[in-house]
Amino acid sequence: MVSKNFFALAFIGFLALPLGCGSKGSNGGAGSAPPTGKMGTGVLQGHVTLAGKIPAPAMIRMDADPLCRSQHPGPIADESVMADAKGGLANVLVYIEDGAADYQAPSVPATLIQQGCRYIPHVFGVQTGQPIEIFNQDPTLHNVHAMAVTNDGFNVGQAQGAQTEKSFAQPEVPVKIRCDVHGWMKCYVGVFRHPFFRVTGKDGDFKITGVPAGSYSLVAWQETYGFSAPQKVQVQDGQIQTVDFSFSAP
Repeated sequence: MVSKNFFALAFIGFLALPLGCGSKGSNGGAGSAPPTGKMGTGVLQGHVTLAGKIPAPAMIRMDADPLCRSQHPGPIADESVMADAKGGLANVLVYIEDGAADYQAPSVPATLIQQGCRYIPHVFGVQTGQPIEIFNQDPTLHNVHAMAVTNDGFNVGQAQGAQTEKSFAQPEVPVKIRCDVHGWMKCYVGVFRHPFFRVTGKDGDFKITGVPAGSYSLVAWQETYGFSAPQKVQVQDGQIQTVDFSFSAP
């Protein structure tokens, strides 16, 4: 195992140079105009469901790396479709697509952890320019390959205990991140100029707070079923607007 990781680390060190993937967006880089957004008091909340027969989760085989397999005493479910008995769909990214101003990125970093040879969280969102702290807590080699299109991609090898900081300059939904060492490892990040996004929980619920009064277009994205049709919403100060989404299982 030591020899295997040594040669894999040498290979990934070669891959670790920044990769330019795709062209820049036409709206300019982050910071091309001063952020103008101010937080409001409106709330967008709702529920995302999967209609039809709920598929049984696929199982992941980690036998290729005994160090990965040893961290999971039982079956390991793939996270591509996670729905409860009522059809509540987890890991759906819900966000304002149109109508929000640009906002200053938070200085507090988002966190992406490699643990149990999985990426945690599986789906998350950040703002343009917001730092993402990436950690490897596993006793085996990983690499973090961001397969961006609008943004510059990156491919960084990480041994146990490694920490890397990255960010994205342009809005992009989604950016797929994978591990080239362990093919089952993947996650997704949405990049936005504003903070009005959430990922649904295990029950399929979401709640976006602090939305200023105004007209917006709200969209949901799920890694297997893609993008929903946009829904137009009118937000009022101090009021809750409920918006539900539904995807259809084959």
